[in-house]
Amino acid sequence: MADSKHIVLRHLDIGKPIIKLKDYEKRAGGYDGFKKAVKMEKSAVIDEVKASGLRGRGGAGFPAGVKWSFIPQNEPIKYVTVNADESETGTFKDRLIMEQNPHQLIEGALTCAYAIGAKAVYIYLRGEFWDVAHMLDERIEEARKAGYIGENILGSGFSCEVYTHLGAGAYICGEESALLNSLEGKLGQPRVRPPFPAQKGGGLYGEATVVNNVETLANVPWIMVNGADEYKKIGTEQSAGTKLYCVSGNIQKPGVYELPFDTTFRELLETVCGGPPEGRSFKALLPSGGSGPIVPLTDEVLDTRMSYEDCAAIDTIIGSASLIVMDDSVNIAWVASKVIKFFAHESCGKCTPCREGTYWLDKVLDRIMAGQATAKDIERIDDVAKNMAGITLCALGDFAANPIIHTIKHFKEDFLAMAEGKELAQAGD
Repeated sequence: MADSKHIVLRHLDIGKPIIKLKDYEKRAGGYDGFKKAVKMEKSAVIDEVKASGLRGRGGAGFPAGVKWSFIPQNEPIKYVTVNADESETGTFKDRLIMEQNPHQLIEGALTCAYAIGAKAVYIYLRGEFWDVAHMLDERIEEARKAGYIGENILGSGFSCEVYTHLGAGAYICGEESALLNSLEGKLGQPRVRPPFPAQKGGGLYGEATVVNNVETLANVPWIMVNGADEYKKIGTEQSAGTKLYCVSGNIQKPGVYELPFDTTFRELLETVCGGPPEGRSFKALLPSGGSGPIVPLTDEVLDTRMSYEDCAAIDTIIGSASLIVMDDSVNIAWVASKVIKFFAHESCGKCTPCREGTYWLDKVLDRIMAGQATAKDIERIDDVAKNMAGITLCALGDFAANPIIHTIKHFKEDFLAMAEGKELAQAGD
């Protein structure tokens, strides 16, 4: 198996959480990367992150350094917004980072702020993360007293503040423009683009803004200390570094695991996580929570590397890497129903195809689950889902279509069994 290398979960190498600033500085080289960055030209910091190949860890996988380079340097007011909303089903990595090594996130965010010349960092947290927000406020105050936040940081002439902000528990606010609306006190709905967040008029309060995920920014301190070349030695050519993989479902050892991108699904699920429950066999996998296309856990899939490019080759995405595992006891129609109920509930209602499509998918799936449907109903929801894909303001329409299109593609027999009442009869026995 590929060797594990802790870049983000560095507290595991120490054996305990790194909460306080003095421990972060003493045990993990805390703020060394930031100290190095503020002595460099801003463009050189951006170039270093760009050269590292670091891709966004929130799901889309867009190159972080490229996103930073989009920010116009001549704009007087710019912002960094940290996406800590983490509402994707099966995802629990960002909370782990913030709870176990919070200063690493703060350092990464400050480095980004310096690189683009931002005056403030806003950490936007999922509404249920109130305890994490309180702890982060304490860590931010530690950093301020140490001179890492505030006016003329480390004598560099760079000034920046860091704030936390709690959302209201809406999945849609994980989408960057909806997040910005919510942060401004508006309804959390996606914006029409262009302008994009990196452009004047498209970001927070109308100013150019970088929006990065927690895990993305937590990689930055290591890159600044060790260099882009060292970072690129880990993972694959198109997916550099390590990834946090959240594993849940029918698996013996669920949890969060940091592994290089060239690790295969088999290495993670069988060697690291111990395989399916005793007496069961793998059936299917959602590699990116409910939003990504489901795949049967065949030998081909199990031997696929968990990188952006390799997952695309098997018609799925790694996304935020929230792996939900299903064994042979699970009816996949039931999985589709659960996921659709989630997306129907979380749709913001701004787009007609998503608002109406998720409602009708949920209603027809209820009939299928009750054994009151026909094969025609299965064709109907497949058609509705395909008509939703690619025509909504944000990706939620695609996310809601995926569990229907791909579950029917790979597991149509499960839908037929449920629609005809066979699964219900078996359950009754």
